[in-house]
Amino acid sequence: MQKLQSSDNSGTRATRRGGHGRLVASTAALSALGLLAAAAGAAAANRPARSSSHASVTTITWEASPISTSGPDLRKVLIADFERAYPNIKVQLISAPTNTDTNESQLETQISGGSSSPDVFMGDVIWPAVFGAHGLAVPLSTKLPKSFFARFAPGLVAGATYQGKVYAAPFFEDQGFLYYRKDLLSKMHLPVPKTWEELKAESLQLQRAKLVKYGFVWEGADYEGATCDFMEYLTDAGGKVLSSNGKSSTLNTPAAVKALTFMRSLVTSGVTPAAITTYQEPQAMNTFDNGQAAFLRNWDYAYSASQSAGSKVIGDVGVAPLPTFQGQSYPGYSNIGGWNLYINPHTKNMSQDLTFINYMTGVDAEHVMATQFSEIPTNEAVRVQKSVIAVNPVLATVPHTRLVARPSQTPEYPKVSQAIYQNVNEALAGSESPAKAIANASAGINTALSGGGL
Repeated sequence: MQKLQSSDNSGTRATRRGGHGRLVASTAALSALGLLAAAAGAAAANRPARSSSHASVTTITWEASPISTSGPDLRKVLIADFERAYPNIKVQLISAPTNTDTNESQLETQISGGSSSPDVFMGDVIWPAVFGAHGLAVPLSTKLPKSFFARFAPGLVAGATYQGKVYAAPFFEDQGFLYYRKDLLSKMHLPVPKTWEELKAESLQLQRAKLVKYGFVWEGADYEGATCDFMEYLTDAGGKVLSSNGKSSTLNTPAAVKALTFMRSLVTSGVTPAAITTYQEPQAMNTFDNGQAAFLRNWDYAYSASQSAGSKVIGDVGVAPLPTFQGQSYPGYSNIGGWNLYINPHTKNMSQDLTFINYMTGVDAEHVMATQFSEIPTNEAVRVQKSVIAVNPVLATVPHTRLVARPSQTPEYPKVSQAIYQNVNEALAGSESPAKAIANASAGINTALSGGGL
């Protein structure tokens, strides 16, 4: 099943155009708060009460990009399930553009112009700040009880938060994983590495034994993916990009230099090819699937790709959480990708919108997404279900991972990310020392946050 690729997993994002909107209060929303608060207690938080078939019917609109391009349409499957559970709410699906930047621009134009449609929209995990800052999404934490957000896996709600308010409900997610050659590790009696240092050492051992050309491939090109990879090393080293208020850079630290120095050492040692400076997800996957690398860092879809026709490693691929640095607790951090659900501030159906979001992130819908479509559920209770873990090695690994969001808690995130990935790429290429690249990135981030260009 080919899955929709969000722009946070590949490609450079376009600079955003700010829109303007005003939140619209409604008595329906207030009644929905009571409804969902009552439904949020204990296990019932994920299983809302079904509605009566005697009330009037309300139609809401949901705009979402196709999630898969083959087999049943996941969106329509979930809508049908929801309408059976809530016969008084009908959902009209609006198919959004598959290009994330086009989708975002279209939504900004519609909502800033005052349109009440769509009522609910599916959007990238890095949208909360820009949509929140410009009044283009309802702060859900003002409409839903705290217990609602407790259902999500740690790290996901933080990624949906801007200035202390949660603007989105995590719908389904993606994250970084370590893929490894089971056959090669077995032949050399090597364990699955739990530290970055161990991964590097095992890679060199496998390369010296002439069992594989490269040790480890990942994403180091001058694009968003390099920010994703860097965030994992940075967080493992104890570093952060932004201050708690999101208004200044905290990147220029020994932790950041340590992270980037290690990334560069992968190249200089020969563990990672020098061409990593041009590698995005497809190049990294192709190298691994062709049998040329022992380890791969990539997103959830990389496993199915490695087991598809044409791959030279079918049956030989294992999945594990990402490593961390020596001396830190395992596992390392995985960067968050994926999609959230947002509510249009101009909606006239707030109560129904909240009911829809509550269902879509509840146990029933999340279980369907995981077991029938292999999507990674955001609902913590579903992530650990035996039926979900049994689907594939990726979902079996998910409960053992730790998540970290990108520094997207600022409307200037595109420029912040650009400052990171451009300088990371220069360090990987040897054009700048890791220390100088980090200093340059930090300066660029502060310029971006002050409203200036890079």
